[in-house]
Amino acid sequence: MTLEAPEVEIVKKSRIYCDGSDDVLGHPRVWLQIPEEIGFVECPYCDKRFELQR
Repeated sequence: MTLEAPEVEIVKKSRIYCDGSDDVLGHPRVWLQIPEEIGFVECPYCDKRFELQR
């Protein structure tokens, strides 16, 4: 069984939201804060990873 790699999006702001990116199969909108010292955050619903552009 092969696991699909989570989606990664490079963003310019440290405060972002994720709603699953799909009107039909999405999830509730959640606001996420990217810690400056880590540089990324993962959505707790869909595991999409948001990386802060450096």
